[in-house]
Amino acid sequence: MTVTHRKRTANETEKDIESGVKYHCDPCSQNITDTVRIRCAVCSDFDLCVRCFCGGVELGKHKNWHDYRVMEQHSFPIFDVEWGADEELLLIEGAETFGIGNWQDIADHVGSKTREECESHYLKVYVESDTWPLPNMHEKFDMDPEAQASRKRQRLTQRANRVPAPAKAQKPMTSQPANHEIAGYMPGRLEFETEYENEAEQVVKDMIFSEEDTPEEVDLKLMVLEIYNNKLNKRMERRKFVFDRGFLEYKKVRITNQTADRKRTSKERDQHNGVRVFAQLQTREDYDKFVEGLMKETSPRHAITASALNDRRNARPPPQRSSIDDALSPRGSAAANKSAPVVRKQASPLNIQNAEGIHLLTAPEQALCSTLRIFPKSYMIIKEQLLKEHARLGGLKRRQARELIKIDVNKTGKIYDFFVEAGWIQNSDA
Repeated sequence: MTVTHRKRTANETEKDIESGVKYHCDPCSQNITDTVRIRCAVCSDFDLCVRCFCGGVELGKHKNWHDYRVMEQHSFPIFDVEWGADEELLLIEGAETFGIGNWQDIADHVGSKTREECESHYLKVYVESDTWPLPNMHEKFDMDPEAQASRKRQRLTQRANRVPAPAKAQKPMTSQPANHEIAGYMPGRLEFETEYENEAEQVVKDMIFSEEDTPEEVDLKLMVLEIYNNKLNKRMERRKFVFDRGFLEYKKVRITNQTADRKRTSKERDQHNGVRVFAQLQTREDYDKFVEGLMKETSPRHAITASALNDRRNARPPPQRSSIDDALSPRGSAAANKSAPVVRKQASPLNIQNAEGIHLLTAPEQALCSTLRIFPKSYMIIKEQLLKEHARLGGLKRRQARELIKIDVNKTGKIYDFFVEAGWIQNSDA
């Protein structure tokens, strides 16, 4: 009878169960895994040892006159000198049963190999083969089958007696949103429960190309696929944005920031807190360079300011001028007491070439907005109010325009004059 290994439970170790496929004699229950056995060709899954077969033992529906097959131990190598043919069969059988990637279950199925050995052997022999998708079928090995069988028994003994590794914290069986700290994120799959354009696959899931499609239908389907690929690219860009900025490692980032804050002075800590909002738009490397540049700039500023304050405190007060000195001055006391006129510096024109609504203005209107430092959108609102009031009253005075538009009276006056010159408003003051 063939006995396959069972799943290991949480409380069991490797010593508690038998790894690999085991064969036992059905009549006497003797372990015949590593010896020649007799398999009944009539009864399903019925094995006998050589002694029971020679004695003609019958059990249940099995009769000693049934046809049989002699099952020898295929321990000779076919692809690798360290792997017997029986181990190759168990490896393929385990991969079909548990799926590629579940190397621990596959290794338990093989029994005589570790998970690392199973993974490296499968990739080397079956995946990276020069004759892929088939392994190299022309390998030749000059090795005694008994020596190979002895090596296999030795490996089984070593594996059964080795000390199991310490138990690790149990990880989620599946990478699902409910099994992780961050809601909606599955780190095992690097995916989110709700992705950007989450329904994008619905458009292409039933799409097929057939020979009966017309050229127009083929072009239409190709266009739909191109749109779908663009959505996938945007989805990957958003994932990369999240991964590059470490948004998913909030605990690690918080601990790192707290440790760094303890080493800073109070001024440095205040400065970091003031610019921390920019960390949302930058990678960690860019943000660190940004903050480092600010620190290098502010340090000399603080030093210069402190030096200027010290110089001002230590400077002597200027000598006081007497009334006689003022009288003897060429300008006289009247000239000294006369205050110089204050000249107001005119503001530089505003660059509005990329402002919203610039295309709605004429060239003179654009020049007016640039000179008065008014954005096109605000200018359009002012223009609409003035023209509506002019149409309602049949004319508009400068004073009425200033009362209607609550901005700088000088700017309102210049806009009013511009409208009068353009003929849009009739000056009621005249």
